[in-house]
Amino acid sequence: MKRLLVAILGTALSVGTIATASAATINRRESHEQARIRQGIKSGELTRREAVRLEREQAKIRIDERFLRRNGLTPNERARLQNELNRAGKDIYRQKHDNQVRQ
Repeated sequence: MKRLLVAILGTALSVGTIATASAATINRRESHEQARIRQGIKSGELTRREAVRLEREQAKIRIDERFLRRNGLTPNERARLQNELNRAGKDIYRQKHDNQVRQ
């Protein structure tokens, strides 16, 4: 019986740790994307219109994350957020390297 309780507690703790690690990873990625946008604005690689669109995309991801976390984040939802972040990262790259400069 003791072993069963220890196993259950260990599993519960590891699941909690994974969820926390996942939250930290998503938040770190969001922070990194924001820094990339700020750097693009500062260097002139992003036009105002591009920056607004990219910021709007980041805001949508934050809203989605907040809504999904309300009921707990399932692996499918976590994957969806990761895909949204991947797409946003590619959008940032494309906009920063499209040879348009801010005037």
